[in-house]
Amino acid sequence: TIITNVTTCPIKSTDSVDALLRKANKLRSTASTAANDRSSRSHSIFVIHLNGVNKITGEESKGILNLVDLAGSERINMSQVVGERLRETQNINRSLSCLGDVINALGSPDAAKRHIPFRNSKLTYLLQYSLMGNSKTLMFVNISACFDNINENLNSLRFASKVNSTKMVTRKVDEGHKVYK
Repeated sequence: TIITNVTTCPIKSTDSVDALLRKANKLRSTASTAANDRSSRSHSIFVIHLNGVNKITGEESKGILNLVDLAGSERINMSQVVGERLRETQNINRSLSCLGDVINALGSPDAAKRHIPFRNSKLTYLLQYSLMGNSKTLMFVNISACFDNINENLNSLRFASKVNSTKMVTRKVDEGHKVYK
């Protein structure tokens, strides 16, 4: 997946991680809609490549940590968006729907043999190795305390429940010379 406007920075301390996260948060696209005065207009993905060395044994280990803040789904009739905001909403909703399709496929009884539609969106394509094999995935769902948002909250909680009940299946994925389990 090609991601535009990506910045790669070496990190040497937790302070530099904090500074980068603050900077990324300031650059996050938000806008006002009828449903939310600071609506996220994009997903935010922060990828950390970790390299560690045991100084005693010399053993090396590598890993990737993806911190993903998904923009929330919006009902167009509630947000009353038009023009560019409408296209953003449609793209956000489409990528979240694709993520739901991937979760459905991963949770199906024949998932080990079934096609998992990772390529249906850039989001799921980017996250495919975080959603299968030896990876661990943790999801937080934010909901509103406002009674007016009860339907959106219920939809978010249903999605979270579906994700929570999904049992990931170990699959081998051949990517050139690499095999992921």
